Amino acid sequence: MALIYVVQHGEKERSAGDPGLTERGRAQAALAAERLRGAGLTGVFASPLRRARETAEPVAAACGLKVRTDARLTERMNWDESLPIGAFVEEWARASADRDFVPSVGDSSRGAGDRFRDFLVEHEGSDEALAVAAHGGVTVDLLRTLLGDESVPEALVREGVPSGAVTTLRGLEVVEIASVSHLGGIESGHRP
Repeated sequence: MALIYVVQHGEKERSAGDPGLTERGRAQAALAAERLRGAGLTGVFASPLRRARETAEPVAAACGLKVRTDARLTERMNWDESLPIGAFVEEWARASADRDFVPSVGDSSRGAGDRFRDFLVEHEGSDEALAVAAHGGVTVDLLRTLLGDESVPEALVREGVPSGAVTTLRGLEVVEIASVSHLGGIESGHRP
């Protein structure tokens, strides 16, 4: 059964569109790479968004692998200025509260969780060990899909996955949620 390490992208620059990582975010990615260096990784995947690819690159380099992108790992919603930020935040909150609400930009929470789950199903029967650089919203959506809403810590739903955190899965079984022990205190208050 596949062992999958979902790495929350590092702290991102505060801008619309497809921002990259901050200096702290690059340090978080490097620490995630160190944590996973001896994990026997056979593949590294990332969302196509820049912040996820920049998080996956040091992980792949530490293991002598190349990053492959997969659109199923993309964030539920990505602010591109097509909506004013206030409207985007309101739609994000509504999509978090009502998993079936489809925002004007992006996917419903249920749809995002299902597409991430589809990625896992594709790999679950293998003996692979994969690192997957993704986003906080879609990772929480996945956890809600796998565990049910009542089993996901409310703080995670409300505040998001900390930058650089690692969630470990064995197939579709959740082993560990949002571990930050490898970050040595440089995690941030990142919200998806």
